[in-house]
Amino acid sequence: MAEAVVIDLFDLKLNAQKNCHQRLLKALNAVKFHHAAKAKFLCIICCSSISCEKNGEHDNFELEASNGLSILLREFETVNNPSMAASLYTIKQKIDEKNLSSIKIVVPLHRKALMKAFIDHLFTDVYDFEFEDLQMTSKESFLKQSPEVNMITAQKLEEIQNEIETYLSSLPALKGELTIITSPLIPDIFTHGFTTRTGGISYIPTLSSFNLFSSSKRRDPKAVVQENLRRLANTAGFNVKKFYRIKTDHANAVWIMGRKEPASYDGITTNQRGVTIAALGADCIPIVFADPVKKACGVAHAGWKGTLLGVAMATVHAMITEYGCRLEDIIVVLGPSVGPCCFTLPRELANEFHNLHPACVRMLDSPNPYIDIRKATRILLERGGILPHNIQDQNQDLSLCTSCHPDKFFSHVRDGVNFGTQIGFISLRE
Repeated sequence: MAEAVVIDLFDLKLNAQKNCHQRLLKALNAVKFHHAAKAKFLCIICCSSISCEKNGEHDNFELEASNGLSILLREFETVNNPSMAASLYTIKQKIDEKNLSSIKIVVPLHRKALMKAFIDHLFTDVYDFEFEDLQMTSKESFLKQSPEVNMITAQKLEEIQNEIETYLSSLPALKGELTIITSPLIPDIFTHGFTTRTGGISYIPTLSSFNLFSSSKRRDPKAVVQENLRRLANTAGFNVKKFYRIKTDHANAVWIMGRKEPASYDGITTNQRGVTIAALGADCIPIVFADPVKKACGVAHAGWKGTLLGVAMATVHAMITEYGCRLEDIIVVLGPSVGPCCFTLPRELANEFHNLHPACVRMLDSPNPYIDIRKATRILLERGGILPHNIQDQNQDLSLCTSCHPDKFFSHVRDGVNFGTQIGFISLRE
């Protein structure tokens, strides 16, 4: 049984030969009868008025104009917005507030494909949708006959996407202004930074507000993440159409841009101007690399697995091999990550960090010792030949523990599976 039921009356056109008010009333009553007992959310999407056609002439009536309708509508929440994007996004917020995921859409047959297209853009696989045709209780249809639309054209899909993008771009920033943390070590020939959680439009508490990654397990759709990214690009000054994220595998594979892209990788390098590359982080370390001499850069995502597998030095070696970079010229900046105050591993895994260096582990004798992945990363970089003064890992906001600072950063350790994501990014200016 659906937890939420949404009735689509947006842009509805009725056949007035048989009192359209009463026939609509019967249809809504039928939906209420079948779902009100179990559903936790009943909602109607509508415009301010509905078109009713008789003898080729149109008449508009307000939904609340009929006494019967007025009484029935009190049983539903009504969402009345000028666009479908605004209506569905408002409904999504209401559904998310109640933490619901099973949704039935009651929709006129000719609008089903259109509705599915909007839902594909605004929802993720967290939600389970079921569709039901909007019908009346007798044999005659009260809907003005419209051809069934089984397919949405490419042009219509583009219009839907543009409508959604326009609406999302109009939303105010949440949790304060967009903030980018930068390092003085990286020269101005590069655009770079590390994001925080403020200044975006994501409203789910653990994703609010500047979440920069969408997945099938989270409630933030790609459209919202893309709007957050657009705002970042405008603020930082990079081309959002030339933006590439790592495809995380918690390992040490590196994609050298210009070569065949692997299925997954935790590092990227490039010397292409105007191309922005980014590493994800939400406790794992987003690492940025820059060589101002050879004008090349890289990013890496280093969790505890990637750290032990040497993803940081794998990225350095890719820059050396591909662009002729020298170890003494490469600058490495570690973005915000979980600190040894909050991150633990089982003792058998902690021993691997202790073998790397005893300073990487606290309380080794406990069942779950505390691990310092930042210290481990610095040790591996220095052993690999990166100059100590070319590594920045302890400076103001960059060294804050992500788990300890919920006002500034997302954290998997703190927030669980529906966590948000910040990034470290870099590009060689055009």
